[in-house]
Amino acid sequence: MKKFFAIFFLLSVILVSGCGENSGGVKNSAATGKVVGVAMPTQTAQRWIQDGDHIKSQLESKGYAVDLKYAEDDIKKQIEQIDTMIEEGVSCLVVASIDSTALVDVLAKAKEKNISVIAYDRLLMDTDSVSYYATFDNKGVGILIGRYVEDTLDLRHTNKTFNAEFFAGSPDDNNAHFLNEGVFEVLQPYIDSGKLKVPSGETDFNTICVLRWSTSTAKARMERLLQNYYADKKIDVIVSPYDGISYGIDEALKKAGYKVSKDFPLITGQDADLQGVKNILSGEQSMTIFKDTRVLAEKCATMVEAVLEGKVPEINDTISYDNHKMVVPSYLCQPVVIDKNNIDKELVESGYYTKSEINK
Repeated sequence: MKKFFAIFFLLSVILVSGCGENSGGVKNSAATGKVVGVAMPTQTAQRWIQDGDHIKSQLESKGYAVDLKYAEDDIKKQIEQIDTMIEEGVSCLVVASIDSTALVDVLAKAKEKNISVIAYDRLLMDTDSVSYYATFDNKGVGILIGRYVEDTLDLRHTNKTFNAEFFAGSPDDNNAHFLNEGVFEVLQPYIDSGKLKVPSGETDFNTICVLRWSTSTAKARMERLLQNYYADKKIDVIVSPYDGISYGIDEALKKAGYKVSKDFPLITGQDADLQGVKNILSGEQSMTIFKDTRVLAEKCATMVEAVLEGKVPEINDTISYDNHKMVVPSYLCQPVVIDKNNIDKELVESGYYTKSEINK
């Protein structure tokens, strides 16, 4: 009988200790008892689907349950989703906002309940209820785009002039402002010298911005530019801050009779969407900026883990991101320029896409 109880006790200890860890030796969500709410803006863009999948996977691997919700670019819906997460008692919030100024009140509610908030990719504005910010170097993205144009056209040395037009991101996304600042930091001197001519004269952010980074809005603006300013001349450069905007630009150019490999202009982009990568290979886009969402998700998940364990997460920027209420401690991941010369190296060899996905 004593032997039986000894064996039973030993088995119980093994089972209980085993339940606290998964096969990888990490505590599961039942053991941590903590839920992380993740609010993403939309599933209409490939990158946000990837972001959601990656952050969910990273957090679950650390033992947290994850409540992942998409608001489909509906600001009211995102507020309601975050409010529900707060009421249901999440331990931490990760928020990629639709409108970076619209969440002040609901985030104040999170602060009242001692729920830490981490801004994901988009800075949360006008609030002191945000703890940390995980993002890419957004001004750096703009600088990379500007330098690509500068280097490809050899603007430092050439005596040629080029007709250029500029697009910017959504005015309610703080990233768009940083990116645009980076672009013009590089290219404004060439506008001033006349090497880059802007026939429309449209360079002000409020004129060139595209609400919600919309493909259809970008297409409509490009059609207007071509009709009003390019009836008797060709456009050489279009600075686009996002692959989705570039798609609309492409459609307008084709409609106006521009031909790939003949008179298609240099077109920039961002996010390395699968369609954008295919467009680079076909000649409909010149470059994109690769922001590896796996890296960003990993950094954000380690932030969450540190916060929930009462530690200070790794930070590499404490000066750049002033949201009008506070300078938000941030971790900036580094973006990479992609063109036809390094697609395989950066995107295929890293496992971000397969060769068959790109060539399909």
